[in-house]
Amino acid sequence: MNEGALGPVILDVEGLILTKEDEEILKHPHVGGVIFFSRNYESRKQLADLSRHIKSIRPNLVLCVDQEGGRVQRFIQEMTRLPKLSVLGALFDSKTFPLPKIQEITEKLGHLMALEVRSLGVDLSFAPVLDVDAGVSDVMKDRCFHHDPKLVSLLAISYIKGMTKAGMKATGKHFPGHGSVKLDSHHALPEDPRNFAKIQSDLSPFKNLIEFGIAAIMPAHIVYPAIDPYPVGFSAYWIQSILRQKLSFKGTIVSDDLSMEGASGIGDYATRARTAIEAGCDFVLICNNRPGAIKALEGINANHSEVTQRRRLSLLAQGESPSWQELQQTPVWQEAYSVMEEISNLPVPNLGEASV
Repeated sequence: MNEGALGPVILDVEGLILTKEDEEILKHPHVGGVIFFSRNYESRKQLADLSRHIKSIRPNLVLCVDQEGGRVQRFIQEMTRLPKLSVLGALFDSKTFPLPKIQEITEKLGHLMALEVRSLGVDLSFAPVLDVDAGVSDVMKDRCFHHDPKLVSLLAISYIKGMTKAGMKATGKHFPGHGSVKLDSHHALPEDPRNFAKIQSDLSPFKNLIEFGIAAIMPAHIVYPAIDPYPVGFSAYWIQSILRQKLSFKGTIVSDDLSMEGASGIGDYATRARTAIEAGCDFVLICNNRPGAIKALEGINANHSEVTQRRRLSLLAQGESPSWQELQQTPVWQEAYSVMEEISNLPVPNLGEASV
């Protein structure tokens, strides 16, 4: 096995330490990364130890997490409690600060999130959400920056600038936008009846962030029957014709979780993984279903071009991860952390509950 190569599958591990089965599955050549959940986190030291153990088995594996803030924050104990992204839009609506100040706060929050995650040895947080809050989706509402696509773009750019300062690449999700459908793709397959001309508002932040140079994009498990019969993450039309060709996206494409109900109609796990990869996804996420992950690993043909391999490698964090002790002594962390104190004293919506 070439330990420097990365396979297309990102999967999870069982708990706070690696089991023997975890260790064996991580050696599979089709594995490219690990995604952490709340069950994998007990303390900063424990997670840093777990990250080191994984890297000792496969040094180039990409270690990932969803650390958005609000309801979606996997690492909480001993970490900064991050606000939901909608708080930043609420600051704008309340006229608490002028837009440049809100952009500055947003950049510092992106910086803080990425610095803390990287201090644990984790390469990526799948962030930020680029979905536009159309007042339809309950599951996405608090996770969106705002309902105005222009403001979503501006705040996302600021957030990504902060992540970049910390040496972390950004992943925009959920292309072409999950804010205009009611159903939650974790539990059902949402359908959006609009044609391409009518979804331009949803697409706008993705267009703007592609022009800005975002490194990765995660497509949604949504089907647009008037555009293409397949859910976006399994559609060569959406990924190749629209994302790659029309929007000229050159970065990495990471599927949403293939264990979600929105992916189930494609077939078994091997079929889901093959279909997503053949459609153009560079990585496929398979979470919370070890038998499904094993079937996918056994059922895909991961022959990747040199160009695809370079796109994958672009996801890796830049440089060594700082330790938490080193991090807290740096002026950049202290400055970013001060933003949380500033926000906590303002009359803005509460930070939200953490998800599991």
